[in-house]
Amino acid sequence: MFSARDPSDIDRFFRGLTEYAFHTRLGVVDPPLVDYVSLLLVRFLRIDTAAAKTAAPPVTDVVSLFVEAAGHPEPDEAREEYRHIGDVTLFWSGLYPEALRRIEAPSRVDRLAAYRSTGKRAYRLAATLEPIDADEERRLLERLSDDYDLCVEGLAEVRRIWGEG
Repeated sequence: MFSARDPSDIDRFFRGLTEYAFHTRLGVVDPPLVDYVSLLLVRFLRIDTAAAKTAAPPVTDVVSLFVEAAGHPEPDEAREEYRHIGDVTLFWSGLYPEALRRIEAPSRVDRLAAYRSTGKRAYRLAATLEPIDADEERRLLERLSDDYDLCVEGLAEVRRIWGEG
């Protein structure tokens, strides 16, 4: 029986929803990529962390995070910062693009496009900082960068399916 209190049920729900959106609706069968996106959903939508993520950070804040990540002396810390930037931008670009259109940005800046390009670049930089022996993880981060727009489309499809229920 489904129990909203059992974290594994929520995990299975989002995994199934994401797999359905990517595999069936978009024809994308890339298990590591789809797993990553479904886990991203679970991380960002958990009740205990939702309060910290109720509003999309402005583009200027995301750019500031990017600059801060570049200043990390430790590659592991910088890699995790870049990955986090990619995750934040992917989550908001895919699920709540309308929220990005409402946040402040320098004049004549397409906020959604700025978010997306920052996310792609962040995943690419995170990939370059992966240790030599982490080939699978590096390839996944490269695919997240290369297929960023597809992942945004997949998350938008997840939202549509979620709304149908």
